[in-house]
Amino acid sequence: MANEVWGLDGVARSWPTELAEDELRLQWEFLGFLRATAVNKVVGVAPELAAATPWPTSPLMSLLGVVKHLTAVERFWMSRVGGGLDVPLLWDSEDECAEFRLSPADTPEAVLSAYQAEWVRSEEALAGLGPDDLALREVGGDRTVRWVLAHVVQETARHVGHLDVLREFADGLVGE
Repeated sequence: MANEVWGLDGVARSWPTELAEDELRLQWEFLGFLRATAVNKVVGVAPELAAATPWPTSPLMSLLGVVKHLTAVERFWMSRVGGGLDVPLLWDSEDECAEFRLSPADTPEAVLSAYQAEWVRSEEALAGLGPDDLALREVGGDRTVRWVLAHVVQETARHVGHLDVLREFADGLVGE
């Protein structure tokens, strides 16, 4: 399920298998494609451009901030809620935008490495669970593994769209 570790050329992507007989496999494959796309939108961007926030109405939205947010999304929904792991939250109840804020330690390498490490944790947390299994931690009601995974897929896809535009702002690169 996990994509290979990224390098200077980014993460290899492959389109999900077209035969959709296994629902969870298909969702994991789409998530893998989106994860790789997110990483590849940051690879090769100068650190100052990866941290830039070009939208006046979204002053914290940067390439690195979006990837930090996606890391927090995976940690919360997949590891904590879906898999029931007792791992620290990356959210801050006092600051709803905390995971978008960058520190000097948030280099492209550090942020992308943390995101990829979270993929492994997420996949291990949900290993062996089926689509109809209930998430192992309730959050405002019961959710199935199917719901948790679908939510993370849609959240990742939404933010990959943001990354597309942020990358274009950064250096003009467009495309997949």
